[in-house]
Amino acid sequence: MQSLTRREAIVLGAVSTTTILVGARGSARATPADAAAQIAKFTGGKIPETGQITIELPEIAENGSSIPLSVAVDSPMTPDNYVSDILVVAEGNPWPGVATFKFTPMSGRAEVATRIRLAGSQNVVVVAKFSDGGVLTAQKEVKVTIGGCGG
Repeated sequence: MQSLTRREAIVLGAVSTTTILVGARGSARATPADAAAQIAKFTGGKIPETGQITIELPEIAENGSSIPLSVAVDSPMTPDNYVSDILVVAEGNPWPGVATFKFTPMSGRAEVATRIRLAGSQNVVVVAKFSDGGVLTAQKEVKVTIGGCGG
């Protein structure tokens, strides 16, 4: 029986891990159904209503590696009525969940600004969960000329 050198063992482990990860994912991009499943998990199966969410994203992004995103939810942010969580989902990214933000009444406003990565042109969906169990959503399409997630 032949023994493995340390180098061969490391290479074998890396190849096995890569094979498992690529095989588990299946395709390079998520589908809208994957995004919907993540949203359903976030909302606990509730159907979100539209409104009260403002999304600022460029309509056309030259580079998908760094796209500015701002989200604001109209909420009084009082102890008995406030936005508790915001989920950002990109329907065509390899993993649709882009970011989750947590809030308390002490946050003052339910607003965030960040940069996101998009694999290509797709819809970006924002879902806001309220302390009273209410759920709101909004979406915006972004056209990306150069993908940012390996595309």
